[in-house]
Amino acid sequence: MSSKPQTPAPGGEEADQTAAAAEAAAEGDEAPPSRASGRSKKSQSQAAGSTRQQTEAGANEDAEEADAVAGDAEDAAGGDPDAAAEDEDLPEQEVQEDPALDRRNIRKIIAEDPEWNLATVPGLAELSLKGLVANFEYNSDVLNRVDPAQQAKLLKRLPVDVSKKVTGPLIRDESYWRRVCKARWPVCDVSQYDGSWKRMHFERDLQEVIEFFVPGSTDPTQLSESLILAGPFVRRLVINQLLPPVADDTAGQGDDAGSDHGSDAENELDNSHLDFGPLLPQLPNLTELRLCYTVRDCGMNFEWSLFNFTAKDCLKLAEAVAACRQLRVLQLSRSKVDCDRCRILISRLLDHPGLEELDLSHNSIGDRGPLVRLDVTDNLVRAQGAQALAHALLKNRTLRQLSLRLNRMGDDGGQAIGKALIRNDILEDVDISSNELTEPTATVLAQVIVQNKTLQRLNLCNNRLGADGGKQLQEGMERNHTLLEMDLRFTECGQESEYRISQVLEKNQERREKRQNK
Repeated sequence: MSSKPQTPAPGGEEADQTAAAAEAAAEGDEAPPSRASGRSKKSQSQAAGSTRQQTEAGANEDAEEADAVAGDAEDAAGGDPDAAAEDEDLPEQEVQEDPALDRRNIRKIIAEDPEWNLATVPGLAELSLKGLVANFEYNSDVLNRVDPAQQAKLLKRLPVDVSKKVTGPLIRDESYWRRVCKARWPVCDVSQYDGSWKRMHFERDLQEVIEFFVPGSTDPTQLSESLILAGPFVRRLVINQLLPPVADDTAGQGDDAGSDHGSDAENELDNSHLDFGPLLPQLPNLTELRLCYTVRDCGMNFEWSLFNFTAKDCLKLAEAVAACRQLRVLQLSRSKVDCDRCRILISRLLDHPGLEELDLSHNSIGDRGPLVRLDVTDNLVRAQGAQALAHALLKNRTLRQLSLRLNRMGDDGGQAIGKALIRNDILEDVDISSNELTEPTATVLAQVIVQNKTLQRLNLCNNRLGADGGKQLQEGMERNHTLLEMDLRFTECGQESEYRISQVLEKNQERREKRQNK
């Protein structure tokens, strides 16, 4: 407050009279008559006016100060008079020791529009996390340096479109790969991938790259990068279409419209699809390969040449599969595979060490059949496998050569093969040597020799058939006129039986030569 002007203090009665006059003047009443001597009425009126001005000024300043204090208290309490009263009730000592207890020091303005409100400043950890997510591609190694809790938060906020070059070798968290797969494909059946979302992502990604690869037109860089990244994770590859090269419109210009230049082989070379030879070696864990040499959704651009499984395709695929030693399942369906191409495949895959399933369904294989020679030498074929093979021999009408040498069929498997040979009239050459066969198998084979009229060569060496088994074979051979060769080395059949059998074989050979010379 401003200081009041100092005036000489009147003494005694004069002071009382002056104060009374001022009070009366302030209230608008008439001043009582003055009894003081030596002072004129004019001076009394001047003193009263001065006193009245000073009183009014002081009153105004006191009112303003009171309003200001009340306003501060109301603002501090959010406009709540009760809160202001609580502030006034706080002990002065506590307020002085901790200013935060004074609500008048806390001011907050809430706007009618929430967008105008000032957001709370995030903490340092939150700001750091946002920076790591925004710059993850350039500082991805930080993932292995943060604690597990922060790592989980980082992966939860990481966008699904981060380059797979960064995320593939680094991130193992299945929840992240689940988000990536869900964002990319509307239908995701992870059960087909042993419950691994990461494996599903890389297998389907590589599948799409291969299905839309056009030889001679597509940049092979994308395929190479996908193979490098997907190699460790791909176990099953399903290719539903393979695109042929784009036809060159300028080819043949200048030639007569009706001319036919070039052979069919040259045309097939032009329509050959993606070569799997360089591709399969980069997939060390691949065990199942399913291919379909066709084009899906070709629309108005339909041409029969889009669906050709060429001879070059067949040869390259057979060589690639033969080199993929860990492969267990090969399916080649709806690819117009004919007898000639199937024969090429079989000839390359007969010696494959691990192939368990070959599916050639929905193709163009004719009555001639693909399989002429089956060689499973030096494997682990036991009785169960031999019985399954014997069941197939009852239905097969094309197989002419069968080699089961160096296996472990035993008498159960040997008898099953023998019973199938009794009814089979196609096989000409059978090798079942070194299979732990004994006399019971020799008994069945004696019936084969009597009843089978097409079998020409039979190899039984390195089996302990015994003397009784040798005699049974001898008796069967005495009624046979078609068998030309029989190997009985190291069978313990006895010299007499071997000699008599050899004489019959010589007679059969002489008969054949006479028939051929006629």
